[in-house]
Amino acid sequence: MYSTSDFRRGLKVTFKGEPYIIVDFQHVKPGKGGAFIRTKIKNLVSGRVLEETFRSGEKLERPDLEEKNVQFLYFDPKDGYVFMDEETYEQLHLSEDQVGDNRFYLLENSHLIINMYQSRPIGLDFPTTVNLEVTQSDPGVKGDTATGATKPATLSTGLVVQVPLFINEGDTLKIDTRTGEYIERAK
Repeated sequence: MYSTSDFRRGLKVTFKGEPYIIVDFQHVKPGKGGAFIRTKIKNLVSGRVLEETFRSGEKLERPDLEEKNVQFLYFDPKDGYVFMDEETYEQLHLSEDQVGDNRFYLLENSHLIINMYQSRPIGLDFPTTVNLEVTQSDPGVKGDTATGATKPATLSTGLVVQVPLFINEGDTLKIDTRTGEYIERAK
């Protein structure tokens, strides 16, 4: 069981019998009355986002999720995203809606964790960072370096991020999968 003091972004909980993930939360302590926590929670099955308020000290159950180690194989417009279970070698399919914007962090043969609810795949857990190659980037303009200027760069998966002017095509960058932001050049 999780108490409201355990709340953090990315925590998976059961609310009204369904698995949810905490997207955002805020502890509120008004001058009068007890403290409470405002949350935005996303249903892992339907994708619906709710705003809920919990009293301080309220408890929520852990969801009955099974995690499987998988390898991303390929994307097929008809079948969606195809993954292979690393233990049973069974193929699992996720739709474009289930993967969402996380598609920008999928590289063929990358290893991930897939969340299963009632024997159905419902979502992915990504590593904190991924290394992606720059496929298109304009050269930096000389003289713009004093302001810490950035420029857009398109990565191998189609993701566009703001990068420093010294980044060139062919560089491999470390990208934060939680925010989609450039961290550093990969070594």
